[in-house]
Amino acid sequence: MSFKSPAEVTNSACSVAVAKCSLKFYQMLLLGILAGAYIGIGGFLYTVVTQDLSKYAGIGLSKLLGGASFTVGLMLVVIAGGELFTGNCLIPIGIMKGCVTPGAVAKNWIFVYFSNLIGSILLAYLIFYSGLASELVGANALKIASNKMALAFGPALFRGILCNWLVVLAVWMSMAAEDVASKIFSIFFPIMAFVASGFEHSIANMYFMTIGILLRHNEALIAQAGLTDQALNVLSLKGFMNNIIPVTLGNIVGGVLFVAVFYYLAYKDKLSD
Repeated sequence: MSFKSPAEVTNSACSVAVAKCSLKFYQMLLLGILAGAYIGIGGFLYTVVTQDLSKYAGIGLSKLLGGASFTVGLMLVVIAGGELFTGNCLIPIGIMKGCVTPGAVAKNWIFVYFSNLIGSILLAYLIFYSGLASELVGANALKIASNKMALAFGPALFRGILCNWLVVLAVWMSMAAEDVASKIFSIFFPIMAFVASGFEHSIANMYFMTIGILLRHNEALIAQAGLTDQALNVLSLKGFMNNIIPVTLGNIVGGVLFVAVFYYLAYKDKLSD
């Protein structure tokens, strides 16, 4: 076959868990910052593509094309190299096999998560000072951020679960691929599906919400976005935390339970020593 079987990917995932848990601090920091920025690039591209597309192509097609554009973020992470917290929700498979410790996974998650946050914020500031988040693009960025920060805990949690089930599946499928073109296609469809469906990704939201907070004092963009005072008031650190906590928890459940645990249980008898 020109690709790995699910059983072979399970073995590869265990090896990857060992490699990721063996990274030095500076590697996790640098690769985590890059991954946060890469996902942010996908987020900005999504904002540009969807700024007025629904007016011409309809809401459904706008979501589809926006989702397709966002896929570049994970492609950069997987192919160029990066450490992404949501993708690393796969590595607890190594705990189940016994090749990594829970402490090593926790250390990786903590360092990578906050490195992703740094990269996301860095990208948001670069976009803000570039002047590219203006007019329709900036108005769209404000609406996206406001909608995310206004989500209640329950919907944010479950959208986070659904999102990372697909994100970690994209990583899983890319591990089955033997060449770059196949990896691109493996990543494209699950990521397009999660974005078009409206699921919630914690690292992407770090970028979306930061750029929204940076733009919240631009009265011209607020008027263009048509935000009410209530929608504008959620653009704050409190609104940020209101979204990021349940979405992060949901991302952990979705990636760990539905991919790492399920595939380990399905193929544990085929794992190599």
